[in-house]
Amino acid sequence: MRPLQAFCVLALLILSACAGNGMPTSERLEAVKRQKETAYKRQVAAAGLQYGSPAFIRIFKEEAALELWLKEEDAPSYRLYKTYPVCNFSGTLGPKLKEGDRQAPEGFYTVGVSQMNPWSRHHLSFNLGFPNTYDAALGRTGSALMIHGGCDSIGCYAVTDEQVEEIYLITEASIAKGANVPVHIFPFRMHEPNMFMHQNDPWMPFWMNLKQGHDLFEATKIPPAYGVDMSAGTPSYVFQVIQPVVPDTQNDAPSLWSPPMDWMQIPAF
Repeated sequence: MRPLQAFCVLALLILSACAGNGMPTSERLEAVKRQKETAYKRQVAAAGLQYGSPAFIRIFKEEAALELWLKEEDAPSYRLYKTYPVCNFSGTLGPKLKEGDRQAPEGFYTVGVSQMNPWSRHHLSFNLGFPNTYDAALGRTGSALMIHGGCDSIGCYAVTDEQVEEIYLITEASIAKGANVPVHIFPFRMHEPNMFMHQNDPWMPFWMNLKQGHDLFEATKIPPAYGVDMSAGTPSYVFQVIQPVVPDTQNDAPSLWSPPMDWMQIPAF
């Protein structure tokens, strides 16, 4: 095959693997949409939420729970849509440190279009984006850390195939409308009794840092923006709630919060 012909074939293959909105797709995913998407839209509407609104995911290891939140239509806050049982994750409480340690990550991640995998051998999946900037600053290694179906796990968070279909489609709908999906992963629900119970764990300093982001969302129901502060020599997450656009009474121009210049923003891997 001539080089130009090969290029054209490759371009056609890439285009055929994407839906009209630029999201990757597959025969499997399209079949799920034909069979299930209308029902999912009805369920979201019945909950008083909008399909395609910005989505947000929280995972709690010890409780084996995955929460899916959606932004309310006329407010900056998010509301819990559904909680799914995590049927399997590998490892123990604490973050992932290196490739092959069979540990599921903890921390703050963001899912974008390039991380969606409708061809997964675990039915449907999306990549969490490990290592993020914080993990990389500590030299942590690992790859292909997913939320997926199939209920088996080597460092991933697994739900049933039926559950991952709904999680995947709602995540995809958010991204397709321009809102990448934050995924916040905690060792346990970070209320005071649990913090007290784990107070002697060597990971408690790390968890106290995670708790700052956890508590900010609990207080506002708005997923906080997050970055990495390196000023102390070791990385730590830093957080800020992004407030909605507020009219500037001085010049009638909208004003948006922007992060401090010394923040190192975590990219959407």
